[in-house]
Amino acid sequence: MIKNKTFISSATVIAVLILVNVIASKIYSRFDLTKDSRYTLSDPSKSLISTLDSPLIIDVFLEGDFPSEFRLLQTEVKQIIDEFQLETDQIFINYINPIEDESTRQRNIEELSKSGLEPYINTDNSIGKVTQEIIFPWAYASYKDERVKIPLLKRSITQGLQEQINNSVQSLEYAFADGFSKLVNAKAKQIAILKGNGQLEDIYIADFLKTIKPYYNLAQFTLDSVANNPQGTLDKLKEYDLIVSAKPSVAFTENEKLVLDQYTMSGGKSLWLTESVVMDKDSLYNDAGTGISIMRDLRLNDFFFKYGIRINPSLVKDLYSAPIMLAIGEGEKAQLQPIQWQYSPLAASNPNHPITKNLNLVKYDFASPIDTLKNNVTKSILLQSSPRSKLEGAPNTISLANVTKTPDEATYNLGSQNLAVLLEGEFTSVYDKRVLPFKVNNFKSKSSATKMVVISDGDVIKNEVVRNRPQELGFDKLTGKAFGNKEFLLNTINYLLDDTGLINIRTKEISIAFLDSKKIKEEKGKWQVINILLPLLLLALFGFIFNYLRKRKYTS
Repeated sequence: MIKNKTFISSATVIAVLILVNVIASKIYSRFDLTKDSRYTLSDPSKSLISTLDSPLIIDVFLEGDFPSEFRLLQTEVKQIIDEFQLETDQIFINYINPIEDESTRQRNIEELSKSGLEPYINTDNSIGKVTQEIIFPWAYASYKDERVKIPLLKRSITQGLQEQINNSVQSLEYAFADGFSKLVNAKAKQIAILKGNGQLEDIYIADFLKTIKPYYNLAQFTLDSVANNPQGTLDKLKEYDLIVSAKPSVAFTENEKLVLDQYTMSGGKSLWLTESVVMDKDSLYNDAGTGISIMRDLRLNDFFFKYGIRINPSLVKDLYSAPIMLAIGEGEKAQLQPIQWQYSPLAASNPNHPITKNLNLVKYDFASPIDTLKNNVTKSILLQSSPRSKLEGAPNTISLANVTKTPDEATYNLGSQNLAVLLEGEFTSVYDKRVLPFKVNNFKSKSSATKMVVISDGDVIKNEVVRNRPQELGFDKLTGKAFGNKEFLLNTINYLLDDTGLINIRTKEISIAFLDSKKIKEEKGKWQVINILLPLLLLALFGFIFNYLRKRKYTS
């Protein structure tokens, strides 16, 4: 009887275990208990990879024995890829250490660098001696016949490595989703690059165009036909989702302004990079080191004023600025040196807006301040100069000779100046209750919901040109510093065109806990004693007490 009960109990337990395993194999669920949901993909990411119909192969080069900061990034990269793989069986991963094999090390470094995968040189002096390591914080994603590079490290000229790693971890899902989007999504939105009003030539915006081309269809659009066929020009312009006007230098006619106004009233989005003061740095080098800043009237004052902003005819000088390279010394002893150039503000981003969250500093050259005016349009300040700013009126003589003079810091007291503003909402037409310069079919005095970004310096979008070849936007070859111009403009375009899926991924907050390296160095000896010597002392004390009590017990 007892044997039967034992058998029945054992059989019941086995049956329950089998049933639990069968259920577990059919029903799989994961629970993300982290406060910031760091191990949960956002819905846009899931939607993006759900459309995969062929293998997507990821080659990750962040592999090897790294310092603790990069080991964290390495772990987080593997974790986010695992999350993507759990959503689809079409993602395959290769982890590659490009510098592991000494025989191919140098060749791999050269080939990856030529492909635009710039290595990170990590310098470590925490152990009393200086060591350098080459790290490739990059990945390739390949889908069908296309391949894109994915940056795993968000570099910054103002942040330490830990802060860069922190921002990189927060941006990993966006980095991968952005790369996948280039491979998977068909380009649907249309962007018109405005020409005909002295805008920058294509060679000076080549890197910007190259950056946004994988996402959108691009075309040049000239307003020259407005003079003969304004209505036809307006109808054609309405076919585009966004217009970009990069540093216009020729004034707009009333007919052209009405076309642009009615395009906006019809819900068209726009990005304006325009200036109210003319002063190009190139002219300083060509005119004995001096130039004159003059006001530029593009006849857009009423245009922007009605929408809710004003670009003031002055220049922002900022103590927190980018350097200019000048030859210091005489004759053969002259050497190029970086000297602070107050006319190149390094604009700080708004940390609370998805366009500028976790964004590197944006470099300006001869920027004007923007005032926001009260109306029904919502304004968001995207970029500002530092609080140590001042304004300089125009016209004014600007000389390179003044660069080496110590600035009077007491005069830089006007606070942060607005340099880029986002406008959103329902706009009122510039020509509301005014005589129209030409008859418009179905004139609109109020717009549908739309957006516009105004940047008070055309040089934000302008890349350098060396030997007739455009250089990378935002990268200063002389100083080796990279600025956030390119990422800022791409984020702006994404936001204006309602690509909110990717933009929303950028706002995801992940809390990263780092050890304080300075504190570690200062208290290294103390914690070594606590963790190594103290346990041994406690063990010896315990042994002594145990033996003492044992002897006392058995000798009495």
